[in-house]
Amino acid sequence: MRDPLTLLIIGLGLIILFTWIIWPKRGLSAWWQRSQLDRKRVLLEDALKHLYDCEYKSKKASVDSLAGNLAISSEQAAELAARLEKLNLTLSDQNHLQLTDAGRSYALRVIRVHRIWERYLADETSIEAKDWHHEADIQEHKLSFEDANKLAADMGNPVYDPHGDPIPTESGELPDHSGIALNAMEVGTFGIITHIEDEPHTVYLQILALDLHPGIKIQLIQKNSEKIEFIANGNRCILAPVFAANVTVQIITSDVELSDKTQGTYRKLTDLKQNETATISGISKVCRGQQRQRLMDFGVVPGTTISIEMKSPIGDPTAYRILDAVIALRKEHAQFIYIK
Repeated sequence: MRDPLTLLIIGLGLIILFTWIIWPKRGLSAWWQRSQLDRKRVLLEDALKHLYDCEYKSKKASVDSLAGNLAISSEQAAELAARLEKLNLTLSDQNHLQLTDAGRSYALRVIRVHRIWERYLADETSIEAKDWHHEADIQEHKLSFEDANKLAADMGNPVYDPHGDPIPTESGELPDHSGIALNAMEVGTFGIITHIEDEPHTVYLQILALDLHPGIKIQLIQKNSEKIEFIANGNRCILAPVFAANVTVQIITSDVELSDKTQGTYRKLTDLKQNETATISGISKVCRGQQRQRLMDFGVVPGTTISIEMKSPIGDPTAYRILDAVIALRKEHAQFIYIK
């Protein structure tokens, strides 16, 4: 039989536990309710983003497309669609979903926060490009619209995110969607990459591996049902047609010359051989923020000569001589530097 003191301690423990569970605003029950509400809000905001994306690209949105985009069941998507309509954020017509003015305004606020944060990550931090979208997906539901506007003002109110997507203005204005998919180009035509879709993530990683980004001029040289072949950054690049659909280009006239990189006169620093000396011609636009500033602080600026001082036994990093100094760079950083 337990002594009275032990029973008293157990009783007090149970009372404290029960109080912690039901404590208003700070208890476990309140936390659980808040987390469920937050989850519902995140789903609602992600749904609005999807519906706006469909509207912007003149596509039909439906319960099925909602389920696929949010990775939820058809039943959950139907419940979410009903909730959106009840909140007067959407209208439904023969299984097609469309935004109301209120829903469109809400969606644009979320999109503005997302794209401002991606711009911030690209320009002000050393976070890799492959992680920008995921980080912004989290922050878009946390950062207030007012704080996002202050951040944008600090960065000079950028117009585009690093993937080429226009950033909605504070009043919710966006330019019309333009350009065509890379796989829709005709052989021999020239274009400028204006946008790279960052979803699905696996496809985005394949595009990043080719060092593609908005602003690059390309020429399509071969096209069939199995591959799209084109010139970019002085290299022959190949993408599967389904992957190339995630790259948007603006067609330019054929008499517009591509940069010297496409003529084979520029190489990457990783291509430099042991007894060669080269001139730095620039840093890839993919390299941004602190990472870019670090390279420039080392003297990596156009017109500077560079040579290999020493290679490590395993080949990475490599010591380079630049401006009478020796710096060590890994391949992942050296690949961003163009030389001639």
